[in-house]
Amino acid sequence: MDDRYSRQVLFRPIGMEGQEKINNKHILLVGCGALGSANAEALVRAGIGHLTIIDRDYVEFSNLQRQQLFTEEDARSSLPKVIAAKNKLTQINSTVHIDSHVMDATSNTLRPLLDNVDIVIDATDNFDTRFILNDLLQQLRIPWIFGACVGSTGMSFTVIPGETPCLNCLLPAIPLVGATCDAVGIIGPTVQMVVAHQTTEVLKLLVEDRETLRSNLVTFDLWHNQFQTIKMDRAKDPDCPTCGSNPSYPYLQYDKQTKTEILCGRDTVLIRNNREISLEDLAKHLEKVGDVSQNGFLLVLHYQSYRLVFFKDGRTFIHGTNSIELAKKIYYQLVG
Repeated sequence: MDDRYSRQVLFRPIGMEGQEKINNKHILLVGCGALGSANAEALVRAGIGHLTIIDRDYVEFSNLQRQQLFTEEDARSSLPKVIAAKNKLTQINSTVHIDSHVMDATSNTLRPLLDNVDIVIDATDNFDTRFILNDLLQQLRIPWIFGACVGSTGMSFTVIPGETPCLNCLLPAIPLVGATCDAVGIIGPTVQMVVAHQTTEVLKLLVEDRETLRSNLVTFDLWHNQFQTIKMDRAKDPDCPTCGSNPSYPYLQYDKQTKTEILCGRDTVLIRNNREISLEDLAKHLEKVGDVSQNGFLLVLHYQSYRLVFFKDGRTFIHGTNSIELAKKIYYQLVG
């Protein structure tokens, strides 16, 4: 195993000194879907010392087209993505310390995970979480790599607190919201292109080669052969509520945090409950109203035309509706 990283060490900007730095750094990866699983594999193969992964979802067959760590068996078992990912990543590199957390990414859950973290990678699928990350990481002065993709288009930007514009600053300059892959689809190469930009920036930060960091926003459309970099220096806003001279960190405030969310394109509503539940007790309660199955991490209930997935941390996916009102009604009817 002495030559595991030999080809990476031969790359002059990394070398032996850089490899030692990589081996001693800690990355937090928020999201373990398409971007997350590919970033995780690249970093584990590169020899990151400590990788923490957080994700709220479980593996489905529709993931397998682009989420490279998962298998059909993971989908059949409805295995949480971070558990399936850790299983595969440990087989790839058993020397990496991997922490996996099956939970929602909120300001409360993220903050304890940020102790001793060197860099954060954004691999989320929603901007609610990204804005929470943006506020938290500005507050704690932790660099992070933004990434997003849909269809054949993608973008990435490296956020260095105190130096670059933050996500709030970028909003007036670029259209950060719009279609999702659940609504208009996505091709695998789009994911890989964004990951290539994200992971490369992470490696630069890990080996402390800040002079080569990309200061521009990268955007591309692989299908239509378009690629551009956009200068963002002037986007930095001195009055920005997140990174300006008098920050208020608005997305860390309770009233800015989503409690109920429609998962776009999935005919699904997510309900968050801030208390943990006993899956065993819940199973006994729900087996009277429908077919129940569980795998130790989550419980699945088939009720009428709906499928409900309960997680230990109090989250529930209600599949079969995109109505928050109806989802709440079903939830309270069954759980109370």
